[in-house]
Amino acid sequence: MPWRAEVRLGLQEALVNAAKHGNDLDPCKCISVKYAASGPQLCWVIVDQGSGFNYPCGCGDADESECAGHSSECGRGLYILYQVFDQVTWCNGGRELHLTKTVRPPRRLPLIH
Repeated sequence: MPWRAEVRLGLQEALVNAAKHGNDLDPCKCISVKYAASGPQLCWVIVDQGSGFNYPCGCGDADESECAGHSSECGRGLYILYQVFDQVTWCNGGRELHLTKTVRPPRRLPLIH
């Protein structure tokens, strides 16, 4: 399943952002991760204990070429999130991140007799 590697990369970026930018690498602060699956839809909620942030651009609504112009504002991690996940939603003043990915089961090849 080729989507697994990209989801792993996206989750890694989300967790690094939460630890580094959200919690300022403070070892006393925690990050919580919740996961749920419903049919083909996979969902994660990542919450840090930072002060939050205002997301600077609309990369989630833009295609890749438009977002590339904002890369200095968005940062690599946020850019990757919007490329990997179908839905990226910030809540609670930027301290809570909701990620959704819809995956399709692999097509089965017919058995050859």
